[in-house]
Amino acid sequence: MRIGLDIMGGDYAPEAAVLGAIAALKIFDRSQRLVLIGDKEQALSILEREQVSAERFDFVHTTEVIGMGEHPTKAISQKKDSSISVGFKLLKEGAIDAFSSAGNTGAMLVGAMFSVKAIPGVIRPAISTVIPKLKRGYGILLDVGANADCRPDNLYQFGILGSLFAENILGISNPKVGLLNIGEEEEKGNLLLLATHPMMKDTGLFNFIGNIEGRDLFNDKADVIVCDGFTGNVTLKLAESFYMLTKSKGFEDDFFARFNYEQYGGSPILGVNAPVIIGHGISSVEAIKNMILLSRSMVTTRLVDKITSAFK
Repeated sequence: MRIGLDIMGGDYAPEAAVLGAIAALKIFDRSQRLVLIGDKEQALSILEREQVSAERFDFVHTTEVIGMGEHPTKAISQKKDSSISVGFKLLKEGAIDAFSSAGNTGAMLVGAMFSVKAIPGVIRPAISTVIPKLKRGYGILLDVGANADCRPDNLYQFGILGSLFAENILGISNPKVGLLNIGEEEEKGNLLLLATHPMMKDTGLFNFIGNIEGRDLFNDKADVIVCDGFTGNVTLKLAESFYMLTKSKGFEDDFFARFNYEQYGGSPILGVNAPVIIGHGISSVEAIKNMILLSRSMVTTRLVDKITSAFK
């Protein structure tokens, strides 16, 4: 297994990325390799300072970086030797089994769609995120930003993608899928949700439990929460603020501590032909480590193969 990491992506790159790779490597076994993609000399300097052997890693040197504010499509097409562009080239060629980056989110989406591409049958891949549950464990929310506008069949497919992720990565048996709405009744919602509900209700591909409201995000009513990317992104950013608000008020609580993005590492793009993880731009060492470990889990569970089978 070879996990690719963009060491030039993120506000604290390459320092946080390389230190996160060192932390993740302590959990890897000898058959699992980390491929550091970016400025090799900077990576070697950090490894030497930390007294970590460079032989534990593989390196792919690149000379360009896609900045956070750059236009994704232009940057991917014009910066062929950027760490993100090279990472996707390696992923497409099978030289690495997964690719993750805390760099430009748009470039990661464009790279995924134009290199490894969507799984046949998947209309639109989705970005997902895990959400803590009040009593125990975690659920998954999708889409959280890839698709601001959706059709009913998009949301229906998100239910399939989210259910497979919850089962294989979160270990939830027969996960409950809910449609995020303004009321529990079938007749509630906008035109999109009114059209989506009967499609989900009649499916045999996942365990649909009906509409859920915003107040049900963190309880056990649903394990997989489906919404369009606009709604999901607003919800995600609100949820992320809980941890910082409680910290700023000096309030310590185990549940709100689980809103710390560092624990999850990154957000997988579900529905593409290889594991791709997008990290937060402010990713710390801990976040990078967990992003790498999530990449490894997606490879070891063969999640992409299972999604492919579901859409045949």
